[in-house]
Amino acid sequence: MLVQRILIFILFSCSVYGNTLDTIKSSLPRKEILKLAKEASDLLHESNFEKSFAASRIVLRYAYEKGDNYLIAKSYNTIGANYEQLSEYDKAILYYKKGLSFAYKAKNDTIKNWIYDNLGSLYCFEKKNYEEGIEYLKESLRFNEENKDTTKIVTTKLKIAWAYFDIKLFNEGIEYLDFVNQNKSQYVDNSKVVVLNMLNGMYYGNRNKHAMAESYFLQAIELGIQENNKTDLSYSYQEYSNYLFKIGAYKKAYEYLVKYNQLSTDIQNSENIKRAKRVGVNVELDDYKRKVDSITAVNILQNHSLRKSKIIVVMFIVVIVVLLLQMYTLYKNYLFKKKSNKELTLTNAELIVAKQKADEASHLKSQFISTITHELRTPLYGVVGITNMLLEEHKELENSPHLNSLKFSARYLLSLINDVLQINKIEENRIVLEELTFNIEDEIEMIITSLSFIAKNHNNAIDVELDPNIPELLIGDKLRFSQILINLISNALKFTHDGKVVISAKLVKIEGVKHFIEFKIKDNGIGIAKEDQEKVFDTFTQVGRRDIDYQGTGLGLPIVKKLLELFDSTVAIESKLGEGTTFTFTIGFDFDPQKTTAIINNIEVDLSESQVFKILVVDDNSINRLVTQKTIEKRNYKCEVVGSGKEAIELVKNKNFDAILMDINMPEMNGFEASKIIRDMGVKTPIIALTAFNKDEITEEALSVGMNDIIVKPFETTVLFKVINQLIYKG
Repeated sequence: MLVQRILIFILFSCSVYGNTLDTIKSSLPRKEILKLAKEASDLLHESNFEKSFAASRIVLRYAYEKGDNYLIAKSYNTIGANYEQLSEYDKAILYYKKGLSFAYKAKNDTIKNWIYDNLGSLYCFEKKNYEEGIEYLKESLRFNEENKDTTKIVTTKLKIAWAYFDIKLFNEGIEYLDFVNQNKSQYVDNSKVVVLNMLNGMYYGNRNKHAMAESYFLQAIELGIQENNKTDLSYSYQEYSNYLFKIGAYKKAYEYLVKYNQLSTDIQNSENIKRAKRVGVNVELDDYKRKVDSITAVNILQNHSLRKSKIIVVMFIVVIVVLLLQMYTLYKNYLFKKKSNKELTLTNAELIVAKQKADEASHLKSQFISTITHELRTPLYGVVGITNMLLEEHKELENSPHLNSLKFSARYLLSLINDVLQINKIEENRIVLEELTFNIEDEIEMIITSLSFIAKNHNNAIDVELDPNIPELLIGDKLRFSQILINLISNALKFTHDGKVVISAKLVKIEGVKHFIEFKIKDNGIGIAKEDQEKVFDTFTQVGRRDIDYQGTGLGLPIVKKLLELFDSTVAIESKLGEGTTFTFTIGFDFDPQKTTAIINNIEVDLSESQVFKILVVDDNSINRLVTQKTIEKRNYKCEVVGSGKEAIELVKNKNFDAILMDINMPEMNGFEASKIIRDMGVKTPIIALTAFNKDEITEEALSVGMNDIIVKPFETTVLFKVINQLIYKG
């Protein structure tokens, strides 16, 4: 660091002895440069991006040589417009803003207006940053109104109306659209009439005036085809598809969505754009070259000064002395590090041994949790199943407090087991996020419905605030996302009485297809003391139980924290005793219509019919056999039960079954061994593992012996019959 400071001091001191370079004078008259700048702009409008880029580069070079701020601003504006046409939006913004800075230096309102208009259009319709884009467009509108240029006023107001309509602010945008409609006969040409009809279609579609909306959309599409206006035609296809989807005409909406995707692809893949991208790189290289040339010129001056300066000798001696001192310091540091490394090597060896012991302990813990949860799930399956059977077969016991308490206790214990397993799976990095398409509003509504009993018991109201800018269909792991919301909302309801819980979702950022949404769960309940706010995320920790016994495992918030880490997110807490608590987190979900369509097309549909199937149940536990048999026979299926794998093999030799439900943990011969023998016999009947083991632990072995699927006990009957029917129909 000291050496660097001394070198900088030397260069600064010597620079006073340098000579200035002669100013480079352009050999081209300004009139010719202006003519070339106009040619670059004309080539852009003709979509000849390659030649437009090349001409703009030449203009920019001469403009810098002359120091002509107007020409520099105009060139940067043309280059930015070329990049915008190539969908290189970040580069376009960079060059537009460069141009704007030189336009202010040139004090030229016309070029300012061009650039404000270009920036506004780009931010609104490409970057989807409508707030900033509308501000730029309004600034452009101000210039146009001062100049009383009605043609440009109409064009700018058309864009502002479009921007407001894109974000569903129809009341704010209608005044601008009305102005355009009033002046369309005189100032709206064929290049704008497609968009005007499309916006009228959007407005009347929002007002549910379907006949008018349909008419305007079809006029926009017809004119777009006639004028071969591919860009505006693609927008018309897209907005018409959105409108059709809104009114429930899904098939027709899909057809126009396909047309939009095809036309967008054609526009993007044109040969002119591919060639122009290569040429466009040269513009950036010119910028860098100018910077390098500038630095080189300074270096030449400094070197020339150093050669003439006597003080350089003294300075170099000082540098050499400093370097020698630094070398000595480095040598001393080397000796010190050598000693430290030896100590670190010994410490690392101890750490390796400690890590091995920790890994072994972690493995034993996982094994213990797996065994315990399996042993608990097996009797729980019987308890839950028999309780349901008693309630169904003896309707007079439906209101029995004893049976209902038994059912609640069993489900509460099952919830505790699932929470412990969830924590264990996350800690061992055994959870991989899935990609499913879902609607945030639907997920929140389902969660609120499932938690309505808690809200009712505590006399709480639930409000939902959703940002309209959030896309309707997103892609992500909706199961893990729902687990996060369920834990936070149930917590808020549990610790709030006679109050309100507010669930809000707001779109805060867009990066490519990734849409970042901020969620807030706010209540006006008992609140959490400041000293306890960090503790609530510790496993099995509960606070605020001094006055009232709030039931719970103490695992809800730790699960929330760990699941959010899988989404590369964190949870923030704001709380005050007696006033309530707010939990805030942000998750990025993908918005990709093409990928969404592919996911929806691949969803398996339950083809269950009223057909009667014959099912074989293999389970060594007599209570579990009875529960499973009753569950199956209640569906009017035929069912046979056996208590071991050997009995199942003998039975399969002589009888045909549509499906086999196979327990895993059985004496003498387990379910894996029995399944392998059945497959070796050539039997193709679907085999479903019906087990208390965690699914992740046995999936690989189950597939290797020929099992078709796994269902974990206790299970929902709808899940069981869905899997049975899907496997039978696939076969």
